[in-house]
Amino acid sequence: MNDDRPPDPQDTEALRAKLEALKSEHRDLDEVIDRLIEKAPFDQLQLQRLKKRKLGLKDQILKLESQLIPDIIA
Repeated sequence: MNDDRPPDPQDTEALRAKLEALKSEHRDLDEVIDRLIEKAPFDQLQLQRLKKRKLGLKDQILKLESQLIPDIIA
């Protein structure tokens, strides 16, 4: 499959919507983690799971952003 062609505008909008949803979930997780840490004692396992999910979201965000930003050939 050749990915040199420009993305379909509908695909681009779908990617942007997905990106915004992921960013929103990432921010929400950030708030949940902050609230969890404030309440001592907190569940360390739950905190680790939330942080792992947050990292996974960040990876997905970076992947989508790279798909939306065209490659610049120097």
